[in-house]
Amino acid sequence: MKIISLNLNGIRSAANKGVFSWLKTQQADIICMQEIKAQAADLSPEMLNPEGYFGYFHYAEKKGYSGVGIYSKVKPNKVIEGLGNPIFGYITNHMTDIDAEGRYLECQFDNLNGQKLSIISLYLPSGSSGEERQAFKFSVMARFLPHLQALIASGREVVICGDWNIAHQEVDLKNYKGNKKNSGFLPEERAWLTELFNQVGWVDVYRKLHPSTTEECYTWWSNRGQAWAKNVGWRIDYQVATGNLAASAIQASVYKESRFSDHAPLMIDYNWEL
Repeated sequence: MKIISLNLNGIRSAANKGVFSWLKTQQADIICMQEIKAQAADLSPEMLNPEGYFGYFHYAEKKGYSGVGIYSKVKPNKVIEGLGNPIFGYITNHMTDIDAEGRYLECQFDNLNGQKLSIISLYLPSGSSGEERQAFKFSVMARFLPHLQALIASGREVVICGDWNIAHQEVDLKNYKGNKKNSGFLPEERAWLTELFNQVGWVDVYRKLHPSTTEECYTWWSNRGQAWAKNVGWRIDYQVATGNLAASAIQASVYKESRFSDHAPLMIDYNWEL
């Protein structure tokens, strides 16, 4: 099972840069997308359902903003848009402000072998635009944690793909010394990821396969100051999985030969059947 995760920074912009032609060459089983920045009416048939794939989306209410999507070669048994649903026995109706921004989409697969698998496309908020958005980011993190705990306890195998907008460790960004007080590398954000990995039980799949890689791990570059040319990047895009699924991962890479966005595709192969 090959999974690609990519923040598109606008699906129409990425399409103009050749992302769909590239995806055809990859033969991925699952493609998770973030920052669609479009509504259903804005999307071409190819964007809605590329050849060979079923397409699903969770759009933001605000036009031209946020939004996530999943393309799957296999039709899921169930699709969950947003977090405002009674999932795993607890009510999450306090998530409506998060859902308004189109940040969570889950496809559930129950195969003939009895395996239960969930693929999630996630776009956590950025707090870089100011104190108000950073406060919202912290609020989302706090409210999302019980859901992450419930997913672990559900008995399903899960992989959460997306733009988490947090670099976890110093090895995950070029200029870690200059960013310790900046959104995306704040101590509270990093500690939250550490809790997910060390206590809740999630696995950072890329880091499992590449424990110490630095420059090759980056998935996002600022548009300022020639960050791309100088490879002054951040690793903020992850595939985070439950233990058994993470243990089946056999290779992971970041594709940088072509640019479709300010993010690069994160590609991971799992010894797992969809």
